[in-house]
Amino acid sequence: MSSRGHSLSMFVVQRTFARVRRGYDPDEVDRHLERVSRWLARQEQELQVRLARELVAACRSLNRTIAALDQELEHRVAEIAPALLELPGCATLTAAKLLAEIGPIDRFRSDAQLARHGGVAPLEASSGKSQRHRLDRGGNRQLNAALYRIAITQARYHAPARDYLERKRSEGKSRREALRCLKRLLVRVVYNTLKASPALT
Repeated sequence: MSSRGHSLSMFVVQRTFARVRRGYDPDEVDRHLERVSRWLARQEQELQVRLARELVAACRSLNRTIAALDQELEHRVAEIAPALLELPGCATLTAAKLLAEIGPIDRFRSDAQLARHGGVAPLEASSGKSQRHRLDRGGNRQLNAALYRIAITQARYHAPARDYLERKRSEGKSRREALRCLKRLLVRVVYNTLKASPALT
């Protein structure tokens, strides 16, 4: 029973937060925890079971907190920059990350400055007749990661983005280079979107 209780406790923690991290519906997570809670209530109430029940209760409380914060975040992003949420691949959390990492958009005079800030501006790496650009490992990596998430999502589900990537590939660029081009294009879209938002100007 001791090893079983310990394994169950670890299972609850790992499964719950793995589900939350992967974007599961908080209601689904809560239903899962409710089933575990009912099962635990039927077991002999030894120390391991009591600890597991407390852990489940704590996870359910955290799940409710996450759900409430998600709703508040969605409301605030929709209030500040609703147009960002209309950008394919840009869900609430990514939009909030963009707003937090960019800050006041007026501090950037152009989308090129924003691209440099996010480490998205291409760096010349040509040699002889080969015209190439390389990855910029500088800049704000959190902003870069948010743009990357949008680019990857668009590459899978957004037809215009897929067409753009195919066009870049036909020009001789690798997939990674094509994605970098798409991220640079997304910077321009984000910049213009935030510039046009009355709440941010």
